[in-house]
Amino acid sequence: MTNSGTRRPAAGRAARRTPPEARPAGRERVRKKFRVFSIRSGMDLPFLFLVLVLLVIGLVMMFSASYAYAYYHFGNSYYFIIRQALFAVIGVGVMIFISYFDYHHLHKFAVPLLLLSFALLVLVRFMPPPSGAGGVHRWINLGPLGQFQPSEIAKFAVVLVFAHLISLNFSRMGTFRYGVLPYMLILGATDALLLWEPHISATVILTLIACVLLFIGGIKLRWFGVAFGAIGAGVAYLVLFTDDFSYANERLAGWLDPLSTWQTRQSLYAIGSGGLLGLGLGQSRQKYLYLPEPQNDFIFAIVCEELGFIGALIIIILFAMLVWRGISISLRAMDKFGMLLGIGI
Repeated sequence: MTNSGTRRPAAGRAARRTPPEARPAGRERVRKKFRVFSIRSGMDLPFLFLVLVLLVIGLVMMFSASYAYAYYHFGNSYYFIIRQALFAVIGVGVMIFISYFDYHHLHKFAVPLLLLSFALLVLVRFMPPPSGAGGVHRWINLGPLGQFQPSEIAKFAVVLVFAHLISLNFSRMGTFRYGVLPYMLILGATDALLLWEPHISATVILTLIACVLLFIGGIKLRWFGVAFGAIGAGVAYLVLFTDDFSYANERLAGWLDPLSTWQTRQSLYAIGSGGLLGLGLGQSRQKYLYLPEPQNDFIFAIVCEELGFIGALIIIILFAMLVWRGISISLRAMDKFGMLLGIGI
């Protein structure tokens, strides 16, 4: 006998519910489409700590290395540190702002940013080179804001485009059409514009980054060797056997024979003077116009002179920890695009 007052079993009630995948998703799709920023930051605290520590050390050493040069050439010992501190504040602000940004939206900017970098690399070639730059065309003058190098935009643009294309064609990276040809064309065009400046170091760095991304992206080793062996041979020929890159030949000769160039010799004096514990912060002697432009490429020599072997080693360890943390974060990304973008940067 059926009891009409008996409650239906729970299974019966559950069967009438609409499965989550069958519910209307239009509002959710619209919300995700227009959500560029997340209310939660993706900031990694250990990474942020390392960045801030290195930033503070860098500002202190920048002031210590530059004040004599700045006073002699500009009449203001704070000339470099004021600008550097301003850019540091802006950089930290942008970093925090970007941490809320959904990086998947960068897909749509990959090709436009690459084309913009090409235009800037052509434009900079027709800009007058700064005094003391050796006749190379690497900087665009922004007046009171200083100068910037379009090559830095080109590096990020190539990383972004490579990450974009590899993530879209990951299953076809073993073929020549999808795994080699587009990357050869993009990298070849970018390297050609960088060599036109000329900017050898940026060309080498960009090519190495591209090789790493393609290796991680799954390119076959035979294509890898053929493509970038040809690019490397071309760059080596231009540098070693043409007159257009005589300054690069001089730098190479200076690297092979460090005592043959004044700047390298003075930097070695600075490193040797530091010893184990250094002369003390602010006590460098080589920065007093012995080492040309000590606040630039050779600032590490001043670090060694003032902080010694121990201080220099600590800074190297901090940078190594920063790189390791960045790679570990990238490897935990949600998708191939995020992983490749993080490792490339």
